[in-house]
Amino acid sequence: MGEYTVIIKRDEAGYLFATVAELPGCHTQAKTKEELMSRIKEAIELYLEVTSAEAGRKVYEHPSFVSIEKVVVP
Repeated sequence: MGEYTVIIKRDEAGYLFATVAELPGCHTQAKTKEELMSRIKEAIELYLEVTSAEAGRKVYEHPSFVSIEKVVVP
């Protein structure tokens, strides 16, 4: 069990997209936030299961999330 930072965005068609900041490549999409949160929890569980299996069943420690910043480029 762990705590993860989920970044949620909405596209022009109204779909929500979730990405887990600490887990590269862990993401999903859904039409509602309730469905999205259920799916991202499942995606996190699967991600951790696969990375643990690949690491020989060692607990894989992911880097901690620091922040999201906006950068203005003139």
